[in-house]
Amino acid sequence: MARYLIAMLFLGIGILLALGASAALAKTGFAVYYSDKYQGRQTANGEIFDQKIFTAAHNELPYGTLVKVTNLENNHSVIVKINDRMAQNNPNIIDVSRRAAEKLGFIEQGRVSVTLETVKTRR
Repeated sequence: MARYLIAMLFLGIGILLALGASAALAKTGFAVYYSDKYQGRQTANGEIFDQKIFTAAHNELPYGTLVKVTNLENNHSVIVKINDRMAQNNPNIIDVSRRAAEKLGFIEQGRVSVTLETVKTRR
């Protein structure tokens, strides 16, 4: 019986450590979407911005990184590619294209609380 309890204790600790490690990889903050005035302009990585494509701006992640963005109010998610940078004083964690904002369901609000999870980092 004692061995069983010790084994269960270690299993529980292992699960908590695993969950804690994966939760640390996700970031929470606010998302907004690009104004139409940026349509057709060059992004920071040289691509031409298109509101109809799933792209985003982030200040820390490398260009080309794929990020899963989840709206915390309705649990809708999209995957976007980082191809731009935000202004340094921007209080949001990500700016997404209009198409991504539509799929996330926050066009009317303009700003929403989200989590970000890196799907694939460009190497």
